[in-house]
Amino acid sequence: MSKKASGLNAGKKLSARRKVGKWMSKWFKKKNLPYSSKADPLEGASQASAIVLQKVQVEAKQPNSAMRKCVRVQLIKNGKQITAFLPGDGATKLVDEHDEVIVEEIGGKMGRAKGDLPGVRWQVIKVNDQALGALLSGKIEKARK
Repeated sequence: MSKKASGLNAGKKLSARRKVGKWMSKWFKKKNLPYSSKADPLEGASQASAIVLQKVQVEAKQPNSAMRKCVRVQLIKNGKQITAFLPGDGATKLVDEHDEVIVEEIGGKMGRAKGDLPGVRWQVIKVNDQALGALLSGKIEKARK
């Protein structure tokens, strides 16, 4: 086992050693390498508009056994397809195919999927420029397009 440099002129050696040691940390690598921006379909944006392709049901992970309501959407900005969660009871009735929706990241721990939904990292917040929460509570009706 190598011993750390010590003495009056050891600063340069110690800082070089620290620089090498930082790259052993997965958190440091994740922060400094461009992997997250390459894999992110929203390309760094917090929200993006998309077109609904189809309604799907995603099976929840163990120990839950629910079928979560989701939609398969295609982003307008780059054409990538993602699966977005529909929050709220009865939200599937309000979203139809070819509707324009706005999706945002769910924001689970460390930017991964939240809860019991495998691979679903986004949720729908607006349908045809109307807030999904307001539509669900009955404050507004869905616009005809």
